[in-house]
Amino acid sequence: MPFVACAALLLAVSFGARQSMALFLSTLNTTTGLGIATVSLAFAIGQLWWGITQPIAGGFADKYGSARVMLTGALMIALGLALTPFATNLPMLVLCIAILGAGGAGALGPSVMMSAVARRISESQRGMATGIVNAGGSVGQFLIVPLTQAMISGWGWMMALWGLSALTLLALPLIAPFRRTMAEAAASTASTAVSDTLGHAIRRAGADPSFLLLSAGFFVCGFHVAFIATHLPGVVEACGLTPAVGAWSLATIGLFNVVGSLTVGWAVGRYRMKYLLSGLYATRGIAVLIFLMAPKTELVMLLFAAVIGATYLSTVPPTAGLVAKLHGPRFMATLFGLVMLSHQIGGFLGAWMGGKVFEATGSYDWVWYVDIALAVFAALVHLPIREAAPAPRTAPA
Repeated sequence: MPFVACAALLLAVSFGARQSMALFLSTLNTTTGLGIATVSLAFAIGQLWWGITQPIAGGFADKYGSARVMLTGALMIALGLALTPFATNLPMLVLCIAILGAGGAGALGPSVMMSAVARRISESQRGMATGIVNAGGSVGQFLIVPLTQAMISGWGWMMALWGLSALTLLALPLIAPFRRTMAEAAASTASTAVSDTLGHAIRRAGADPSFLLLSAGFFVCGFHVAFIATHLPGVVEACGLTPAVGAWSLATIGLFNVVGSLTVGWAVGRYRMKYLLSGLYATRGIAVLIFLMAPKTELVMLLFAAVIGATYLSTVPPTAGLVAKLHGPRFMATLFGLVMLSHQIGGFLGAWMGGKVFEATGSYDWVWYVDIALAVFAALVHLPIREAAPAPRTAPA
């Protein structure tokens, strides 16, 4: 399945470059003199824009094929990274970090990737395949974040951004397997004309309580992920630890999310996905509570990163699986994109609130309290989702 490997590698580059941006937040604050809250606002807008682009990119992918959307996304990421050193005010930061960088990552993001793979995989293999693709993003975080920190230390922050831009361009050949043949495009158009339209699919999903509950839970995931991705280096600094601990904490999250993604991908076909999601959110809340009470040492920080990493984006395979199970794979890129939009509204609040609370109080504690409350909400909100039990797995004759 070469397209599964290519999708995983593309998500690795996209996600790794995007997660590395947190390492530049303090430097951008110093060089621009705009203040941590203003720079955090640019990152927060990026979180929201990444979500807005998901259903838009998904709609184009459903209609015109994934490859064109992926190519556009990769070029936008590369351009945004290359221009960031020249951003000296908020509008320029928003253009580089949000519109180009986050917008490109949305076009090269989970909704397009998961849909491209789901269309080519049987339902019985879909959970593991999406788990592998999702794990690719975590491998990118594990490898690219420390590489970026090394480039910052050795070359300076501007050269590090240009290095990330070049890395994104080197990934362009991986898009080739997703080019649709003329026969596939004709078959897709014919099936759409006969059976359904995108508008009908969106209206049907909007009237489905289970789809709305799933979106509400993914809002919480976005809050968690964006706050940690944007402000974990700041949390580390506030605890009196070195910047290297921040970089390795982000890398540890990526490493353990590989384990979490593959494990949950395996479990998707065996257990009800709503229960998997409920357990993941409950685990996050417990981990944050223990972290707040523990002494802030390097070991504690890395252990916390490991637990958060195991649950970090392992929510994606069961969430994507529920979208496909509830409404089918035909318009999955768009429908999962809408769920991702809810995720990124939460992401906007997590990234922005982290900066505002720290600027006002000198501490991130109140954001962690909100984080725990939202984890409890997410653990409960998935339980009423109407999901049929998986079919029993029979042993081969």
